[in-house]
Parts: sequence; C-alpha cells; structure tokens
Amino acid sequence: MGRLFGTDGVRGVANADLTAELALGLSVAAAHVLAEAGTFEGHRPVAVVGRDPRASGEFLEAAVVAGLASAGVDALRVGVLPTPAVAYLTGALGADLGVMLSASHNAMPDNGVKFFARGGHKLADELEDRIEAVYDEHRTGAPWDRPTGAGVGRVRDYEEGFEDYVGHLLTVLPNRLDGLTVVLDEAHGAAARVSPEAFTRAGATVVTIGAEPDGLNINDGCGSTHLDLLKAAVIEHGADLGIAHDGDADRCLAVDAAGEEVDGDQILAVLAVAMREAGDLRKDTVVGTVMSNLGFKLAMEREGIELIQTAVGDRYVLEEMKARGYALGGEQSGHVIILDHATTGDGTLTGLLLAARVAATGRPLAELAGVMQRLPQVLVNVRDVDKTRVGLSPELTAAVADAERELGTTGRVLLRSSGTEPLVRVMVEAADIDHARSVAGRLADVVKSALG
Repeated sequence: MGRLFGTDGVRGVANADLTAELALGLSVAAAHVLAEAGTFEGHRPVAVVGRDPRASGEFLEAAVVAGLASAGVDALRVGVLPTPAVAYLTGALGADLGVMLSASHNAMPDNGVKFFARGGHKLADELEDRIEAVYDEHRTGAPWDRPTGAGVGRVRDYEEGFEDYVGHLLTVLPNRLDGLTVVLDEAHGAAARVSPEAFTRAGATVVTIGAEPDGLNINDGCGSTHLDLLKAAVIEHGADLGIAHDGDADRCLAVDAAGEEVDGDQILAVLAVAMREAGDLRKDTVVGTVMSNLGFKLAMEREGIELIQTAVGDRYVLEEMKARGYALGGEQSGHVIILDHATTGDGTLTGLLLAARVAATGRPLAELAGVMQRLPQVLVNVRDVDKTRVGLSPELTAAVADAERELGTTGRVLLRSSGTEPLVRVMVEAADIDHARSVAGRLADVVKSALG
C-alpha cells in the first residue's frame, strides 16, 4: 500500500480510491492512536465531523461517524461547513478530534478526509504516520479492541455549529462593512450559507453567485479557480469588490471594482499593512513561500515589513508561524492564515478582513492592492527528466547563474522538483513578460538537455 496521507489529509476519487471502508478504517485507527497517545485520558472522547456539499460526502460522513462511534468516540455532526469552521469548532467545543470531508478545490468526483487534533490544529506528521500504520495493520486481519454497551460512541447533530462559527467571524472584524456592495462566489461549496450570512450581518450589500450547491456542481466553472464569472458579476452590479472561495472555503481570492484579479500575495500585502498599523503584526513579519511574487517581497521591504519564505504549501507556512510566533502568513493561491483567529487558512475570514480594510480606509481595493506591483511570472513544467539532479548539474547551475545576472534585482529564477511527478518546474519573474518568457524558455531547454 502506498502512503495514504498527503500534505492535506487523504484524498482520491470517492468510492474508487477513497472508499467507505477506508474512511471507516482510518477513523477507527485515528481514535485508537489518539487514545494510545493519552488524548482521551480521564474523559469521554468527542469528535467534530463536517463536510463540503459533495454527494460522496454523505456516505463518507456516515462511514467516519460509524468508525468513530464504534471506537467509543462521541460524534458531533456539524453538516456542511467550511474546513476552517470545523477546525474552529474542534477548538471552541473542546473536542479531542476534528474530521473534515472535502477535496478542497478538486473536481466533484474527488473527496478527502482531513483530521484535526485538539484545539483545531493539524495532526502532527508522526500521528498521521501512526494512524496509517495502525490502519494497515488491522486492514490485514488484526482484530480491533471494541467497546460494547455504554462504551460505544453516541452520535448527534450539532446544528449550533453554523451560528457559533458566524458569530466567531463577526467578533474578529475591526469595523462594519456598511456602504459596501460585495459579490461572493461560493464555488457551490461549503461556505454557500456561511459567507453570505457573515457579510450581510456585517453590513454589506451582498450579491451571491455559485451559492446553490446540489452535491454535483462544486467548483464547476466557478470559485477561486475560475474567476471569470466573478469578474463579470462585479462589473454588472457595480460592486466595490468580489470575493471567491474554493470548495471548502479555506482560500480567498478577490476582484476589484474594475474586475481585475487581486491574488493571495496582494491580499497578504493589504492585510499586513493593516495589521502593522493596528499593532497586530507581531515582529512586523509576514510569512510567505518561495513562490511569492518578487513584487510582494519588494513591497514589504518598502513598508518596513520582513518577509519570511518557506517551501510551497500552507502547512509549511503554518509551521513557521507557530514556531516563531508570527501572526500572518499565506500563499499566492489565496490560503491566508491569521493565527490569532484561525488555525488554518480561512477564506471567509480573509474576505471579511479585506472588505473591512476597504470600508475603514474609504479607499478602493485597487488602490489598496497597489501597495505591491506584481512582476510578470512565467512557469514552465519540464517533464520526463531526472528531478533528483536539479542541484547537481554544473551545466544547469551555470545557466541559472547567467539568468540571475541577466535579470538583476528586478527579476528572479526558481527551479523546483515536483513532489509527485517526474518533472522540474522553472519559474522566472522579470519586469517584462516577454523577457520572463525568453529566460524561462532558455532555462527549460537546459533542464531538458542536462537532466533528460
């Protein structure tokens, strides 16, 4: 059996890769591993279980709940809510475990299982490894130690979860959104009820698109991976801004009043300046990744804010934030983590805070986002090469050095080996898009010749 846990839980095509049996078995294994670790000691264990609207989430939720209850864990079903809502409720309710069923921005046939530890934090890697090992051990025949009688877990719906989470979001807002018109693209996903409710209660005039999930249409031509509908709606309604989420609403991208995209780097820049002014940006530092646009780095330098860059992936951003005590971090893709108020990326919270900044300053989003200028960025995937030799080829090292000299301080080169495919990603930033394309093309040719 290959490794099940990826960087964001266990994902696959529902009922093919991710079956009811697998979801049940992982849930039982998680309960046993946490019990062994002493998490449940001295009390009856409780888990919060939520999902996005995918049709497959219905049977997978049933499997997860059955597995937890069979292992003696009481399950609180919160229904369709965003991933950050499940993380928040896990902490707020003092639960021992949280489980979210979602494949985020993936297409509808996929689904996933993600576990949260007590407090709503991602499980440590060693616990995921242990859960996988215990699952595999019992999958091949070793019997479970099963409770009976009053020892089995009880299951109930926790309908208050929606109100708890919306209330939490509103308490975080520094000011109301009265006078703003906001278009929300909910990706027919987990925030289809939560986000419009929160923005409306905060005082905004709200227009929604992609807010009618039917179990089959999640992420289908809408949401943060398909911004054209949102751009058109913002212009049609004369809105001040638009906000787009993905299927589980842990991301936020934005559109300004002219229909221009505002990406995760720009959102981070706006929030970093706002938090610094409010005294909430600890150590005057924001955490990004190596894929953060060079324009973001230059903007933060001008603002006197330090940028710490990690490997690509919001899990690495979060690890750095927790280790060093930073308050704000995120990715270009729209995963923004505000650690004082969330333990994971929270698209609704991010959108609310971005709109609050527009309302508080009276400045258009385009002007606020202008704190940074995105440099043109070109990404080329070079396939079927020996990605393990990226740092070992003298020819490639020399080519990169030449490119960096050519670009000077207004450009950047980054070569990354894919973690899942036999390819090398060549990323080039430059002040001019044609220049970036030219350098990227030449480097891609060297990668092919040197590593092919």
